[in-house]
Amino acid sequence: MEAARLALADDLPALVAIGERIRAELAPHRGGDLLLHAEDGVTPWRDRLADAVAATTDEIGRDVVVVGTFDDVVFGMAVLRHRRLSDDRMIGELDDFCVDAEAREVGIGEAMMDLVIERLEAAGASGVDARALPGDRETKNFFESFGLKARQLIVHRAL
Repeated sequence: MEAARLALADDLPALVAIGERIRAELAPHRGGDLLLHAEDGVTPWRDRLADAVAATTDEIGRDVVVVGTFDDVVFGMAVLRHRRLSDDRMIGELDDFCVDAEAREVGIGEAMMDLVIERLEAAGASGVDARALPGDRETKNFFESFGLKARQLIVHRAL
């Protein structure tokens, strides 16, 4: 059965393995390589993920890592960050929202998104942002099924 829950320290090896596979999948897509390297910044993604897992708590309004499971095996993850806006509203930002390719279409992503939205609503958030690469219809369609719509486009020219 598919489910979602907050990440535990013991989940970290599975999350790193999922992240490695997803990063390899994203790299050749338009914008994928730049996205991966821009996000890496000065802290390697594995370290950021480990820090996010270590900081995960069930306290509403805190940044968390959500895992998606099937029969208690971890196949997906999402890093949910809470961002305060200048007018004091808060929005959720989803990073690294992914499900292993062999486990897609069974409801793991949906279970994770339901938990994310539930937590954001409980925290009084006014919205949630997520990203999809250009041409990635599957991801775009998934997020649209939860009511997310494009609110900004980033255009780029390689030099």
